[in-house]
Amino acid sequence: MIVRTKTGVTGVDWGNGISYRLLVAKDNMGFTIAHTVVKAGSKSPLHYRNHLEACYCIAGRGQVITGDGTVHEIEPGVMYALDRHDQHFLIAAPEGDLELISVFNPPLRGDERHNFDSDEFSHY
Repeated sequence: MIVRTKTGVTGVDWGNGISYRLLVAKDNMGFTIAHTVVKAGSKSPLHYRNHLEACYCIAGRGQVITGDGTVHEIEPGVMYALDRHDQHFLIAAPEGDLELISVFNPPLRGDERHNFDSDEFSHY
């Protein structure tokens, strides 16, 4: 059995926030679970080419905008799943951090970070 707490793992600065990766590839569970904190007011262009991701909002507000411009409001109780390796923008509202429980398949190594220094969608 694996038992971990958010305070028991080192947070990874993923580029626009902190990700507490509670399960990673070396745990041999076949998926990753992370408590992801997205900095208030940030806009992240993301594209997971090698992973499928589902996110469940537990705190804060924001938006996820698809590549075709469709806007989905994110608030506690809302889940979104990137089931087609979708390019998207994740935007946290300016008044506070957005907190998500993120599940990745296949699992992350645990040290992945985004690079927002180019005009392309950041990926790993």
